[in-house]
Amino acid sequence: MTRVLTAAIAMAAALALSSGTALASPTDPAPASSSASAASGTVSAATDRLAAQVASALADRKVRDRAVSATASAPADLLTLTANTGLAQAARTANHAVLAAKGLPANSGSLLQLRVATDAMHAGLSRGEVPLVAAAPTDDEVASITAYDPLGGKVTLDPAVAPERPVLVVEVDVAKALPMGIDLMRKTLSRGGVTEAKPLATVQSSGGYWATKIDAVRLSDDEEPWIKGAAEIYSVVGGFGLDGKATVTIVQMPYLDDDGTTYYPNQLLVHFNGYKYNLADVVMMEDDGDTNYQQLAQAIITALLTIADAGTYIPLVNAIISAIPTSWWTDDPDYVDSWYTLSTTSRGRLNGARGNGWMDVEPYWVSEL
Repeated sequence: MTRVLTAAIAMAAALALSSGTALASPTDPAPASSSASAASGTVSAATDRLAAQVASALADRKVRDRAVSATASAPADLLTLTANTGLAQAARTANHAVLAAKGLPANSGSLLQLRVATDAMHAGLSRGEVPLVAAAPTDDEVASITAYDPLGGKVTLDPAVAPERPVLVVEVDVAKALPMGIDLMRKTLSRGGVTEAKPLATVQSSGGYWATKIDAVRLSDDEEPWIKGAAEIYSVVGGFGLDGKATVTIVQMPYLDDDGTTYYPNQLLVHFNGYKYNLADVVMMEDDGDTNYQQLAQAIITALLTIADAGTYIPLVNAIISAIPTSWWTDDPDYVDSWYTLSTTSRGRLNGARGNGWMDVEPYWVSEL
């Protein structure tokens, strides 16, 4: 589920399977990301290349049966699936490239998985049909999808209509990547001087504080490609801390899997005990593969450190959105919607400024124990 424009980058390659020994997991604690690696390799390039290699491996019936069995009920971790095979090195190389492109440390573990594209395709796989293999695109408006045939060659698929032939999808496990990314963003923001809103020790307690609670939330249906998996949504909540400095809090919203669906999370979104003003802004974003958390955090730091407290509240939504480089509006990261000036009295249905969603909110008193 994504909501922004433009293209994914694809590369194709093929590698025949041979027996071998899986490589050891990377142990280098240094971050895998760098400007050079980000420029030379993207998530879409790494996953597309690996999709071609997996397709070549599936020409072997035993390997194909193993892959179909592993993905029968849930996505399969690709590093585990390819362990002790000649494809292990290719999978580890792709995983390292994905970690680098997302700005995560090289020892973060496996982020790649293999998934059956739609539930309806399980029936064909159970009948022994030979699946195509494709990488999940990083653009909802892609004109076509390139899939690889284990029997040889490429097949162009319509992104709007799922084929009858089964498709296995190589993709990033964003449910696993996002918590690591949010943790990295929080640490990077803190080191850069943009901390989360926290009450000062000198502020006398009043027995609790006001927060904004989400009773219900819904994002619009944007008719995304059938090959895409569930989204991972998070929000950047901005305001001014009690010290007068711009502050942000990253809030994960793991329940928001699908657009066109209403969710009832009862989640606390804004905690006003750490704010100078009775106002805060929310920028909702999505990661479905390509987000470079390190670069996003640095962009937010650059934008917010230039904003000074002028004695009245200054909305931070525009500053946060403007901080994101133009080249990132390709699913990396996705801007979903934004809400300006939530307060301790905000109540009822609030439509997003972009018109892509709404939230039902109410004030919530958080009592001290």
